[in-house]
Amino acid sequence: MSMVRGWCPGALRPMESGDGWVVRIRPRGGRLDAAQAQAIADAAEAHGNGIIELTGRANLQLRGVTPATHAPLIAALRAHDLIDADIAAETRRNVMVTPFADAETDALAAALEAALARSRLTLPAKFGFAVDTGPAPVLTSDPADIRIERGPQGLLLRADGMTRATLLHDVRDALDLAQWFLDQGGAPEGRGRMAALVADGPRPAATLPAPAPLAPFHPGLVPQGVLTGIEFGQIPPDALRRLARLGPLRLTPWRMLLVQGVRTLPAMAGLIPDARDPRLRLRACPGMPACPRALAQTRPVALGLAELVPQDAVLHVSGCAKGCGWPRAADITLTATPEGFDLIRHGRAADPAALRGLHPDQLPKVL
Repeated sequence: MSMVRGWCPGALRPMESGDGWVVRIRPRGGRLDAAQAQAIADAAEAHGNGIIELTGRANLQLRGVTPATHAPLIAALRAHDLIDADIAAETRRNVMVTPFADAETDALAAALEAALARSRLTLPAKFGFAVDTGPAPVLTSDPADIRIERGPQGLLLRADGMTRATLLHDVRDALDLAQWFLDQGGAPEGRGRMAALVADGPRPAATLPAPAPLAPFHPGLVPQGVLTGIEFGQIPPDALRRLARLGPLRLTPWRMLLVQGVRTLPAMAGLIPDARDPRLRLRACPGMPACPRALAQTRPVALGLAELVPQDAVLHVSGCAKGCGWPRAADITLTATPEGFDLIRHGRAADPAALRGLHPDQLPKVL
């Protein structure tokens, strides 16, 4: 088993962090039943430090795993069909599924995952697929390189970065598009993304307009059940167990879980049921001491500023310039540096700062 120090951990290939190894679990189809949720919660407590994170790619991460606990953790999760056959299959099976999936979407996602596992594609670790075939796309703003959506003509295949698509006849079409990406030199030295390749000029043939996406979702009642926010995407193990006993779970890339088939949820620690809750405006990486790169605590700073963030705005507090907690522009970004926090307006953690070296005590006044 090889160790990675970088962006994209897996379960079989964890990433080293300040609080131990980070193990990323990719539940098949973005779904968890009660037994799987129980197994993950138990494994987090028995083999990690009890922290379970919901990622921006609708995966789960366990923190605090050690070299001694990694093997028994994998064995426990493999018994519930949560682990791939090997590292290569795990890396290729990078599929995000709309949480509002119907039976056709679930079958399509399963076929795509199986095809990727069988394939010999050598895609970059960040390269991913989105199966977004609800009545309208909901994952358009979330990271994926190849998108399967639904239009008036049927299922559509779209390269990220393009506004036009082509008809999807079989999931092999998606793998062919991934091979096109590689053949065009989209992954020099094993790194690269579809949108960057398209922006540089090469474009696959596409003639059909892409469907318009739906507006972002918030916690609350939806036709399929109840969406609940998760504070900083970190769900307590007992809350995960309790939610899964209420109904099947669908993971989202929005720091929310969908509990299917229910109309209300009981109050639980770490959940955000109210769409008006100011914590929904916050984004923050784990910060110190969990991340060795972080130069400050992040989440306590963000919580202390939550009430000052305008409705519908986003405050991102980053422990360093990598911006892992929110790798896109935010209305206000605070990036920790050795001199204090830099403030960036309408940008990312590494963008030029409007103010530099702010002490935490200055931040409420500045905001």
